[in-house]
Amino acid sequence: MSSQHHRQYNPSSKNSFIFALLLTVVFAVVEVLTGWFSGSLTMLGDAGHMVSDSVVLGLAAFATWMAARPPSKSHSYGMGRAEVLAAWFSSMLMLIVLISLAIEAIDRFHKPEHVAGLPVMIVAVLGLLVNLVVAWILSRGEKTLNSRAAVLHVITDILGSIAALISGTVIYFTGWTTIDPILSLFICVLILFSALRLLRESFLVLMEGVPKHLSIGEVKKVIANEKNVVDVTDLHIWTLTSGMVLLSAHIKIADLESWPQILHNLTVILDKKFDIQHVTLQPELL
Repeated sequence: MSSQHHRQYNPSSKNSFIFALLLTVVFAVVEVLTGWFSGSLTMLGDAGHMVSDSVVLGLAAFATWMAARPPSKSHSYGMGRAEVLAAWFSSMLMLIVLISLAIEAIDRFHKPEHVAGLPVMIVAVLGLLVNLVVAWILSRGEKTLNSRAAVLHVITDILGSIAALISGTVIYFTGWTTIDPILSLFICVLILFSALRLLRESFLVLMEGVPKHLSIGEVKKVIANEKNVVDVTDLHIWTLTSGMVLLSAHIKIADLESWPQILHNLTVILDKKFDIQHVTLQPELL
């Protein structure tokens, strides 16, 4: 038995990504010019994040559009996994940005450069406001791996803007330019763990692993405890895309006449207890 469920997507999610993309692109240009003019690594690093955000948000909007397409003859499950691919790519891009920024920050310890504090402070405040607006827009959409990846990039920018503000303030009033690479490395460490976690989650989905919130042993035990079920074999649980978990298994029974009732009971139990709605169960006589 197989119960088909094509996930419904909210069209406003794509619109949120597009609007957030426009804001991010415009301000990325402002930060690049300010970072170049002021000599601030923190500002240039934040601009780099904004540029990567633009790529991520554009990719997220495209992936959301792809995921909303209905199943076809060539893609019977639809294109929902496009969102997972986008999340994986976003995580990898974030790691590349973090590594490049960390390398440049370490180099700045050995080769300090002049930083103009005042323009950094002004643009950092504006950047913080822009990023807060973008984060608010994205937080109102669907909570998928794709949207979480986009939000992670924006959170990075929020922290980057705060770091740039602190850096600009300290440099303006004290002239201590070493604060710039120190804060850059601090931001890298803060974001690294979130990026690795998201990368691991998206990789687990792409490799069709058992969702981390489920125990295949517990699921098997619940199925095996159902009345008239003798044994459970070939049990597989995986995630197709965010919020869509699939299960297939062979159910060994002694009497085929009891199968309709067993099938109904197991379908209800798997839905209520584990939130697994797409189930394929095959009966096998002893």
